[in-house]
Amino acid sequence: MTMRFLFYDRVTKIEKGKRIVGVKSLSSSEAFLEKHFTKVALIPGTLLIEAMAQMLGWLVAYSHDFRLAAIMTLLGDVRIPPALKPGVKLDIEGALVTNTERDSMGRATVSLDGEVIAQVDRLIFIHFPVPTPDALLKRFIYYGGIEDLAALEQKP
Repeated sequence: MTMRFLFYDRVTKIEKGKRIVGVKSLSSSEAFLEKHFTKVALIPGTLLIEAMAQMLGWLVAYSHDFRLAAIMTLLGDVRIPPALKPGVKLDIEGALVTNTERDSMGRATVSLDGEVIAQVDRLIFIHFPVPTPDALLKRFIYYGGIEDLAALEQKP
């Protein structure tokens, strides 16, 4: 079985150097639930952390015109729900607090029905150069479910 390790479905808004917004729908057929949680299906909180980190990582790359990619090196002040069941649509939002050529720091939230259920107040990334920025941009568009990047940037 092939598993795609992306914990967001679509990027819905992006503002260079500022913020990114996306969504993730979680169903009971998620591949990571197959062998785990056989009595009661629960979404591991670590996957929410990974979703927030992935979104912020894309914001870093986008903010540097895909010349740089990011690796999360530290996180702090984390809050995750004790028990989240499948069958929900989550909104993920990340914001950059600082962003240089070398590193960045951001914060992110996951909301369910408008209520924040998970939060990381400090995610720190180091950056590394990307040899082919166009290839990274194409991956972002594909994995982000983006049809029109210019329209995504213009959303209010």
